[in-house]
Amino acid sequence: MSTAVKEWIGLVARLLTGGVWIVAGAVKLPDPYESVAAVRAYDLLPEAVVPTVGQLLPVVEVVIGLALVLGLLTRGASVVSAVLFVAFIIGIASVWARGMTIDCGCFGGGGTDPDAASKYPWEIARDTALLAASVYLVALPRTRWAVDNLFWAPRPGPDTSPDHAEPDHVEPSDLTHEGER
Repeated sequence: MSTAVKEWIGLVARLLTGGVWIVAGAVKLPDPYESVAAVRAYDLLPEAVVPTVGQLLPVVEVVIGLALVLGLLTRGASVVSAVLFVAFIIGIASVWARGMTIDCGCFGGGGTDPDAASKYPWEIARDTALLAASVYLVALPRTRWAVDNLFWAPRPGPDTSPDHAEPDHVEPSDLTHEGER
């Protein structure tokens, strides 16, 4: 696959994943208590850290989303994105395995939802796809239209490095016969 195609795929992955993070965080920012309740409903974290996680998570989501959409510190933002998606997948799978029926709280809300079990496969599939996009960006953070491109010059490919350059002209004196040195 050509570098240009990889960069366009990366742009789509950046915009899609970043956009999801921005929306997910932005809808939770106005009501931090609802976000805390959603984190509490998973019954996975010690109660002492639930309020902090519930209040900080929307802010982190928006910051990660903005970094991805802008293409700023793409690899670092993608690492955090991937870690969060792994945590969310584990959280959803955990409540599903324990027979709990709660709204994931991914886009606000949270608490009891009698139809939640039927939504868990979709939520896990969605987060797995976004995890794959995040991992792609960890591996290949160079994308089109990224702020990162203003700060870091593109790396030369194997065909353009000085060590692999082909000489324009070879002098006969540069050629040696077997055994002559």
